[in-house]
Amino acid sequence: MQKPNVILCMCDQLRAHSVGCYGDRVVQTPRIDRLAEQGARFETAVTNNPVCTPARSILLSGQYSRTCTGMVGNMHADRPSRSRSRLVSPTLAEMFRQNGYRTALIGKWHIDPDPALIGFDSAVYPRVEHRYFGQTYFDDPAKEGFVVGEFGPEFEAKRLSAFLSGCGNEPFFLFYSISQPHPPIGPGNLPEKYDRMYAPDKVPIRPNAPLRSDRSQDREWFKIYTIWDYWWRVRWRKQEPKPGDALPPDFDLRHLTAWYYGAVTCVDDQVGRLMDMLREHGLIENTLVVFTSDHGDNLGSHGRFNKDVLLEESIRIPLIFWWPARIKAQVNTRQIAQLIDVMPTLLDLCALPAPDGRDGRSLAALLDGGRAELPCNVAYIETGSYQVGIRTLTHLYGMGFDPQSREITNDRLCFFDLKQDPLQQHNLAATAGQAQMDDELRQRLRQWHEHTPWLNTNLFSCGPGWK
Repeated sequence: MQKPNVILCMCDQLRAHSVGCYGDRVVQTPRIDRLAEQGARFETAVTNNPVCTPARSILLSGQYSRTCTGMVGNMHADRPSRSRSRLVSPTLAEMFRQNGYRTALIGKWHIDPDPALIGFDSAVYPRVEHRYFGQTYFDDPAKEGFVVGEFGPEFEAKRLSAFLSGCGNEPFFLFYSISQPHPPIGPGNLPEKYDRMYAPDKVPIRPNAPLRSDRSQDREWFKIYTIWDYWWRVRWRKQEPKPGDALPPDFDLRHLTAWYYGAVTCVDDQVGRLMDMLREHGLIENTLVVFTSDHGDNLGSHGRFNKDVLLEESIRIPLIFWWPARIKAQVNTRQIAQLIDVMPTLLDLCALPAPDGRDGRSLAALLDGGRAELPCNVAYIETGSYQVGIRTLTHLYGMGFDPQSREITNDRLCFFDLKQDPLQQHNLAATAGQAQMDDELRQRLRQWHEHTPWLNTNLFSCGPGWK
């Protein structure tokens, strides 16, 4: 039997709520929607850590971030290290390479260590500076980076085409990592057509997102989302803002959301181009494609921006498996799918063994339509803001922990009935409501936190920047 090619396509900071096939009727995502229509889409898919570095490490390791990296926050070194103190267990790329696959990374990395150390035969990736024009790229761990003047995804598409054309009959595993819709967004950060694609007065604002254009804190976040180096200059280095940092007086959450939607459609265009290339190179029939995101985006919900908290906007992500030859077209509404499940699922679909010590479980048995859910149908989540949570199909329970001792400091941080309160506007932790469910979830989460091992490295992030 011919080995299938595997493409793991991940974008950055795309919440499920802002994708067409997940219910948004304004955003234009026809290519992603087509993948979902022809493949298996999980209605309730969550990241196990809504922060870039840990989420991506979880994806490639099948382990919780504390176990595979020893930390729960981001890393911001200038480039990945050449020593392997994290991701010490076999990764997804290593498992494919050991079984005769050519392995490659194209696009955003934001993981430590260097991709060459954890199973990638080739890699081209940008420095984590979130600058999409004039970006520095690396393609050789022994050499300095080089600056690319054009829009980053255009450069990456050329490398993608070259990779696919050179594969021949050799099976491959490709981690295709799209940087958008992670900020910066708006004029000067994406091609102009995306800036003008959506009218601010036409985009939907989630009911739990207050419109507060007069709040200085919100306007600071608007600048962080739209000015690529504002975080580094003003928030981290404490430099004085520049005159060009000012936003129009009427700029509000609707304007920001319109630009976010433009960035989402930019992602959709990259997905469409990927699928077109597979057809052009005669690879479409025997290629398994997975589309997902590392985490979501609060985008003003609950007055919060960015990610990194136990909110649905942070943790809910798209997750689609596409392989018509093997996977039945379906929408699964009964299983909580997790980022941590992707590694064992892909290995299972390709009839390859999973290494010992994985925390995720294979979803392969659900993809042919024979089963709807697995036993113990819950997800565990940890965040860079030192929160842990348990997500069931109907509830979310959260606790806070101390970053030094790792002891639980608040075992009633939040408790939401998501069936009755999907917008998380009524925190039951402050009430005596649903006492039996409250007690059950609290005990299960505490047990998970106390028994899930940490890799023996520094808990803290290594520098400034986006969490």
